[in-house]
This record gives sequence, C-alpha cells and structure tokens, in this order.
Amino acid sequence: MTETVYGAPLTSFDSGLTPAATYTVPLRAGGRPALAAVNAEMGLGFDEWDLAYYYDLFVGKLGRDPTSVELFDMAQSNSEHSRHWFFMGKLILDGAAVPEKHLLAMVKDTLAARGGRSNSVVAFADNSSTIRGGPLPVLLPAVPGGPSSLAPAVRDRDVLFTAETHNFPSGVAPFAGAETGTGGRIRDTAATGVGSLVAAASAGYAVGHLRLPGYPLPWEEAAFRYPSRLASPLTIAVQASNGASDYGNKFGEPVVSGFARSYGLRLPGGERREYVKPIMFSGGMGSMDHSHAWKGTADVGLCVVKVGGPAYRIGMGGGAASSMVHGSNRGDLDFNAVQRGDAEMAQKVVRVLRSCVELGDANPIVSLHDQGAGGNCNVVKELIYPGGATIDLRRIWVGDASLSALEIWGAEYQEQFGLLLRPESLGLFEALCAREKVVAVCLGAIDGSGRVTLYDAAAGANVEDLDLEDVLGDLPQKTFTDTRGPPLPTAAVALPAGTALADVLDRLLRLMTVGSKRFLTTKVDRSVTGLVAQQQCVGPLQLPLADVAVVATSTLATSGGATAIGERPSLTALSPAAMARMSVGEMLTNLGAASVSALPDVKCEGNWMWAAKMRHEGAALYDAAAALRDVLIRLEVSIDGGKDSLSMAAACPPPADAPAGAEGETVKAPGTLVMTAYVTVPDVTAVWTPDLKRGGGSELLLVDIARGRRRLGGSCVAHVYGQLGGAPPDVDDGGDTLRAAFETLQAEHGAGRVLAYHDVSDGGVLTAVLEMAFAGNVGVDVAVDSAAAGGSDADGAAVAAGSPPWAPALFAEELGVVLEVAAGADAAAVTSAFASAGVPVTKVGSTRADTVVSVTDGGAELLPGGDVRALRDLWEATGFELERQQAAPACVAEEQAGLAARVGPTYALTFTPSPTPAAVMASGTKVKVAVIREEGSNGDREMAAALHLAGLDPWDVATSDLAAGRVSLADFRGAVFVGGFSYADVLDSAKGWAGVVRYRAAVRDEVEAFLGRPDTWSLGVCNGCQLLALLGVVPFGPVDRVPSPAQPRFIHNTSGRFESRWSAVRIADSPSVLLRGMGGSVLGVWSAHGEGKAHFPDASVLDAVRSGGLAAVAYVDDGGAPTTAYPANPNGSVDGIAALTTPDGRHLAMMPHPERAAQLWQWPYLPEGMREGLAASPWLRMFQNARTWCEGEDA
Repeated sequence: MTETVYGAPLTSFDSGLTPAATYTVPLRAGGRPALAAVNAEMGLGFDEWDLAYYYDLFVGKLGRDPTSVELFDMAQSNSEHSRHWFFMGKLILDGAAVPEKHLLAMVKDTLAARGGRSNSVVAFADNSSTIRGGPLPVLLPAVPGGPSSLAPAVRDRDVLFTAETHNFPSGVAPFAGAETGTGGRIRDTAATGVGSLVAAASAGYAVGHLRLPGYPLPWEEAAFRYPSRLASPLTIAVQASNGASDYGNKFGEPVVSGFARSYGLRLPGGERREYVKPIMFSGGMGSMDHSHAWKGTADVGLCVVKVGGPAYRIGMGGGAASSMVHGSNRGDLDFNAVQRGDAEMAQKVVRVLRSCVELGDANPIVSLHDQGAGGNCNVVKELIYPGGATIDLRRIWVGDASLSALEIWGAEYQEQFGLLLRPESLGLFEALCAREKVVAVCLGAIDGSGRVTLYDAAAGANVEDLDLEDVLGDLPQKTFTDTRGPPLPTAAVALPAGTALADVLDRLLRLMTVGSKRFLTTKVDRSVTGLVAQQQCVGPLQLPLADVAVVATSTLATSGGATAIGERPSLTALSPAAMARMSVGEMLTNLGAASVSALPDVKCEGNWMWAAKMRHEGAALYDAAAALRDVLIRLEVSIDGGKDSLSMAAACPPPADAPAGAEGETVKAPGTLVMTAYVTVPDVTAVWTPDLKRGGGSELLLVDIARGRRRLGGSCVAHVYGQLGGAPPDVDDGGDTLRAAFETLQAEHGAGRVLAYHDVSDGGVLTAVLEMAFAGNVGVDVAVDSAAAGGSDADGAAVAAGSPPWAPALFAEELGVVLEVAAGADAAAVTSAFASAGVPVTKVGSTRADTVVSVTDGGAELLPGGDVRALRDLWEATGFELERQQAAPACVAEEQAGLAARVGPTYALTFTPSPTPAAVMASGTKVKVAVIREEGSNGDREMAAALHLAGLDPWDVATSDLAAGRVSLADFRGAVFVGGFSYADVLDSAKGWAGVVRYRAAVRDEVEAFLGRPDTWSLGVCNGCQLLALLGVVPFGPVDRVPSPAQPRFIHNTSGRFESRWSAVRIADSPSVLLRGMGGSVLGVWSAHGEGKAHFPDASVLDAVRSGGLAAVAYVDDGGAPTTAYPANPNGSVDGIAALTTPDGRHLAMMPHPERAAQLWQWPYLPEGMREGLAASPWLRMFQNARTWCEGEDA
C-alpha cells in the first residue's frame, strides 16, 4: 500500500509517471447507466438516491456533464461517513414513521433538556465538544512563536473532548489505519474553535476471536474463516494498537484510558456476530481558551490557507470506502483508501497552532478545520462555505509531481489543516511556520461567489465549478425503512454438570475482554505532557485496572478533567435498549472513582458502530437511541457530540468445514455504543483506585445498584461457554438508583472513608474483587449465599438446572461498585450513607494479610487452595500471549515468570523534600535555563514547568532559533535537551538532532561554547540523554570526549519495543551537581523510551564509569538493588544504568523523566502513608539543586 520492495538501488526519485487528465463523464449521452458505471469503477459508494440526485443535478439543473473531479468530490463530501445520512434520515419502522425528526435530534434532546442550566460551550457544532472550565494559571511564553521566557499567566480555559473511530482502515491495514485514526482525532482536537490544546487520549479496540498460536481458547470457533482482504483479529489487536501507540508516542500525547474486547458468537438461530470488521476507537481530551471557542465566518477577502505536509497518492476515497459493508468494494480501492501517518509533521503543525492560541486575543486564525476524510474536497469547502472562492489547485504542496488534479484535491494525505486568515496576518503566520519548519500556502481568497471553483493551472482550466449549496448545503433528507426482528430464542446459561469455580475462572480470566490489558499499556506513553494525574495503571505492581482517567488542565494547577468509558455490546442481541442503558451505567460507575464538579456537569461523546442499513439493524439502533435519550434525560446527563460508523459488517467465506459450493455469510459486528463521559474536576488528586490498601483490616462492600437482580444474559461467563444467555442486566428504574448511588459516592469522596474502588462490569462481582486483590497484592475472603438469594427472579432462571447455583451471584454483570472500607466504624458509616439514599449495600468480603483467596457459598468453600498470585497469573496469561506477538519473547517470559514473586517498590529518602520558598518564586532575577527542543521533541513544556517550580527561569528555545541566530546560549546558565522523537528517530534515536548540532555551524558553535563554560550545567532527558551521549558530552565531559567508535550510547531496548513504565531507581553518590544530597534515595520515576539501553562498545570506558562513580542513577528491583532483570530494568542497561554524569558533575544524561514526577500528583503510586508525609515531590530537589548551584557559583 505505502511500501515497495526495490530490486536494485534507486538512481532517481522520478517515478516516470505523468498526471492523469481530468475527464468529463457523459451523463447527457449515457444517462444514469454512465453514472452507475463510474460509480463502480471509482468506488464512489453512491446508492440509488445518490445516483438520482446527482444525475438530476448535472443533467437537469446544470445542463452539463460533470467532471471526474466533481463526482469524486461529492462522493467523499456527501458520503455516509461525512454526511451521517442515516442518523439524519427519516426512519420508517414497522410501516410507520418514527415521531422524531431523526436519530441525531433524539440524541440532541439530552442537551436541550438541560436548557440554560448546561455547562456546555461547544456542542454538535465543531470537531470537538467543550464544557466550561474557568480561570487558572498556565505557563505561557512571553513572546509566542519565538525564543522566550515561559512564565505563569492566567487564562480562562474550557475542557474539551472528542472521540471517533477508524474501523475500516484499521481492518485493511491495521498499523497505518490506526495511526492515522489517532492522527485524525488529534487534528480534530487541535482544530476546535480557532485553536485548542491537546492533552491526553483514550484508545479502544474490539476484534474477533484471537486464535493465538499454541494458545487455544475453548470458546473460539476454529472452522470460521475471515475474509482475505481484512487482517486477522490477532493482527488487528497487535498492529492497530501498535500504530495508534506509535503515533501518540511520537506526537507526545499520552494514552490514559481505554477498552479492549474480543467477541465472536453464533447466536441462537445461527446468525454469527463478531468484530470481523473491527473497532478502533480514539478519544481525546484537551483544553481551549474560552474566547477561542467560536470560528469566524468566511468573509470576502480572507485568505484560504493550507498548512502541513505534502500531498501524496494515499487515502484515495476513504470517505466513501469506509461507508460500505466490507467486501462490496474492489480490493485495490480498499487499500488505496487507507492513509499514512506522520506524527512528526503533525506535531510541528500543532506547535504552530499552539503559538496562535498562546497569542490570546491576538490569535490570527479566523476559522480552522482539519483535513480528514475527503481531503481537500471536504476541508476547503468547509472553510469557504458559504462565501465561496476560486482555489488555485497547483499551489497545494505536493510530494509527488505525478499527482493528477483529482488526486491532489481528493487524497486524504495527513497532517494538514485549512485556515482562514486576514491578509495582514499572513506574515505573522508564515513566521510561526518558519520557526517550526512547516510549509503554509495561500490557495486563494473568499470572493463572495458562493461557489467552489477549482482552477488547475496545469490544464489551464477549471476542473470543478459548483454552487456550494448544491454540494454542501441543506440537501434533501434520505428515507430509510426497516422492521423489528422477532425476539431471539434464548435460554438460561447452562454450565457443564460438575463445573467447579476454578474451571470457570480458568476460562473467564483468559478472555481478553476480562483479562489484563498490559499488551496495550506497556507500549504507550502514559506520562508525556506532565498533565496526567490518573492513567490506566494502579497499585504497587502498576496493573492496568483504573476505572477513570484524570488530567490536569495546567501543570501549575490541580483542577482539570476526568473521563470514563462505558460499552456493553454483548447485550445488543438480547436488548438494544438495555445495551444503551447499561453503557451509560458502566460509564458512570467508572466515572464515580473521581470527585467531579457535579453529575449534571457530565457530558458525553456517543459513538455508534452498527450495520445500520441491514435488515432489522436500523430498528435496533433506533430502540437503543430512544433508550439512551430517556435514561440520560432522567439522569440530567447530556450528549454533546460523537460520531457514527454504520457499515459494521463484512462478507466472510464459508467455514473451513463447509461442504463444497457452500456460500459465505455477511457477519455483522454486535451493535455497539461507546459512551465516553468527560467532566470538570476541582481536584485531580481526589481519585479512588482499585488496588486494595489494607490487607487484613478492611471490608469489601458491594453498592448494589441492581437491587439484588443477578442476570447472566450477554455476560462474559456465558460467552466463554459459547452461549448468549437469557435476560440481560438493565437499568431497571429509569436510572434513579444509579443517580442516588453516584451522588452518594461523590459525597463519600469528601468523607475520606473509601480506601479502594472498582466498578462491577465484565466478569461480574467476583472478577471485580479479584482485580482489586491483584492490584493490591493481598488476599481476600469472598462470601455469597446462593440459597438465600434464590436461583431466579422475575426474569426467569439465570442458570439452567444442574448448573452451579453460585454462578449468578459471582458472575452477573449488573451495575454496582465494590468499595474497600476500613472494618468497623467506617464500614458502618458508609453503609448508612447509602441506606439513607435508598441504595442497597452488601458486604461481599474482607481483605486478608496473606495471599489466600477464599470464595464461599453458604459457608462452603468453592475455591480450595486459591491464591491471589496464581489467579493473577491466569488473568495475565492472555495479555502475555499478546505481548509475545509484539516484544522479545525472552523478555515477556521473564516478566511473566517473575510477576508472582513481586511485592512492589521499596522507596527510600535520604533527604526531606520541600517546596521552593515563596521568596524565590517571587524573585524578579532568576537563573535562565534554555529548554532546547528539535522538531519531534515533545517533553519541553513539562520540563519548563519543573524548572519554574524550582525557582528557575525556563526559556523555550528551538534548535532552529540557534541556527537562525534568534537567541544565544551565552545568555543562559543552564540548558536542558528534552525528550521526544527528534526527526521521528528514523535514523535511530537523536541521530538527526546530533547531526544538526554537529554540522550546522551556528548551532555547533553555540552548543560547544555553552558546554565549555565552567559556570554552566546541562541536562539531557530521554532523547536529550541520547543526544548528549552521541555528542560525546557524557561520560567524561565535552573536553575529554571518548573516540567515536568507543563512545557509549543508548540503543534499542532488549525487549525490542517502546517501554512505558513507572520504574524504581536508586540515586548513587556521584559528582552530579543536580543530584547533590539525593544519594542513596530510591524513587519512582517515569520511563518512556524505545532506545534506552546503555551500550559501551569499549569495556575500559565502562570500567572508568564504574570507578569514577559516573553512573549517577540505576534501575532497581523491588528490594532496591540495581538490576538488569526485566521489567524492573526496562531496557537491559548494564548495571541498570539509567543516567551518566561527567566527572565535574555539570552535565547529566538521564533516560527516565524526573520532570514528569516533579509534583506529587504526577506520581502514579506511593505507598499508603508516604504521600501524606511529603511536602513536595522528591524529584523537585533535582531542579532546585540546579538553581542553588548557580547561586552558589555566583556567590
């Protein structure tokens, strides 16, 4: 698709191709058959309504034939993907029109019901939605867009969220499809209003049966065959998540929450439901200046500007292709439709937009749109509507001279934005672009014609000339007709006679939906930006179990936003309405782990993935939307945005064991609704995590929102036995108990009685309790009484006769949360608080001081010999198998074998951390530190914040500033070379950056002069650490450099992949001035790198490092000893080396990220009691040492 094997070295980049000519399609002569023929040939995706409309438009209204460019344009701009025809269409169900105007109106009703009481700012009107935040201090450049001091200023910032899916591309080409899904959603975030700021991401994946090699799972159907033009579910699970993770890592956006589901089931009656066409979900949280929330209008004279990367022949027809059932388009067109991502380019462009945002009221942007589906077809028309413009096509920057007019106009090449700028702002904008090495071009100006006229200078003619109202205006509503299907023949879950609890857990804990998601969290950066207060991993072992993600709006404040996800697609076949309500319920029980501003402040993105145009599916979608609307209005929660993907089906070949000549089947994905909540939080530190805290001294309380009902329909335990089950769980009272529970939980946040929290979801109550035990590394006693509860209720028996009676009590996935509360008065008080709110609470267990897991039913032991370590190994097993597909198998085996023996880090402090004195912070004469970045660097702002909090004066300095002479390092005492992926690390880490420093004379002279001064210090972190090593600054200093072949450097991790870990390190007694007084301390710190292994080509250099005490920091095991064992040592460095210093101590190169842990709320784990004894983060001392050393030198 985007890569080619060449049999011999290239001698030229000239492809020898010439641009294809634009042609007219002879509709007047050939009639509608001519349009139908080009529709099939080009993969335009026109349905009968489209064929009639466009034929009448050109032949009837315009009296002419269309060009190929015009037809391609309208196929993308007006595709289901872009226009949401079904969600905005007229529905006729069971022979009668539904009372609502359309589905989107139903969803919008949730917001309209709030009236003027809503905190909504931007809703259903832009690339993202926003809610009201408020004034807060942020670190801003004094002169945005140039080398400048970064200092606190107050800005009125709102909280932003957006979510979308990239399902079709991620199925066809998983890595590229998912990375461009992440890139497109990042651009949505950045292009909201007239510019917004990216903060953090959510990621979700739903795939079919994994079929892991050598790891059979008994519920997976071996005979079922997948279509050849889609990747296998296993490939998608690994490679799509690799692509999304790689893009975010390089861009510098942390992933902090998500979901993963593997589902495939033959329903009663024979129909198969499976994620053959997968879901790749990407959500993003950000912030924006409140005054930047609204785009300006397309007034006459405004310049139409494109900024970003060059056009290539990629992503052709993605809008149309993603709107089709997979298999209905030509295979070559499917592959042509997949885009290619360039995270480095995206990051450069977003830096330009951030400079515009930071200009505040002087922001030059009038209007802003990102380029996504449809390429220029969409983005340029959106920009110029309704004003109109003539666009000079050949001004668009192209990377391939053979592109035709159609390809330049329609290709979905990534990392592009369209803007409207006033003519007098062009110079400023071009200067901002030049600093970040980004190309901006003006394509034309708004002319008031109301038309889109596309001029191709190569042809000397217009290749498109249309009234914008005909192609982008209020087009006629489509009508869709469907009927509700008959109820499925269902039956209670039937477990084999004699099934033991251990047998059930052996299946259930191996289901990817239930088990560990470490294969997603270990490879993705979860700490970049320094804004992350709560990400996926919790507890001493950092297991991926968090219910909620929390992100600060500023590194200088502790207010921010929380986000949580709910999705229950396994219920759709039984009841689409119950599925929708339960998705809301799961979303809110996850969100309850954070202390939020108020329940009515909660807003949601609703993302629908459905085969909506297939028989009975439109009706099911309508029923789900109606149920969603009603429960949200009852809860006073609103949807303010979202997307739909309504072609979730794929044509599959017949099973492997089918007779010759058997036909294949079209397999629909389960109708899926992903609900993502986001809301403001006054205090990002007020979060409960699932890890049990008080082994042997606490009770486990079930907040029973389901009021005793225990239904197994659509449950994971049914799934792992190949069954659907009977009645599904539901929100039975309209949401009243759910609301009462949520509001009581919010009150408990202020009471300080809850120690740990986990929602009941996939796997049921027992799974929730076990996960809490896994995370806390403590044993539990769990007790149920199936005889007292009864085996059935108004919904009928949950399990069939002969099945274990304890299954409903342990595995029903009804709404609820499990709380760990100290035994005695606290447990009684919490129970009383919920009772006062009318919410039942039941004690389901207690913690133990050992690792034993006991589960009893009516006093009878169900799990003899149960141990938290062995059960955790089961829960981790499938995740480790997936890890083997993406990391060095030896490393995976080492981590898997060692997990049971782990106890968590043992921290030690040899000094007393303290905040920087107020007098220092208020001083007008601070030590200037250059925070130096290159294109692709992404750790500069959190580094600047850490320096600021230590009383230093951080400056934003780009390498391009040094090259252009815009700033001199002679004015600085400190220099920090920050982390990231300079030049995307395509030449290996930091080699491109090192090349710039060595071979750009102006840069080399500045850096060498600075390093040579005795009154300066430097710090290189991550990519900056790799840079200092490549430049020979460490280990012996800039004067006594090691000869190049023997120079130590940092190479690829032993695991072979990017590692994101909360690591423990020991600070050695070394010469480092930055680490003075910290020797002997063992601290947690973020590691996030792919090439961090310290490599010493010459053993004598390593010996000199050891003897000179130049290995300043080392990775340590749980006992605090330096280690080479994985994953305590995430990269395989000899002696656990994590940092090198010079003999004079002035220069330090460090792979981990102390700047991302410079504030206590940035630490993802501290032992109970330790946090309360700390006045400041221990890592702040490192930056304070830099200041005091400079002050001491001056004295």
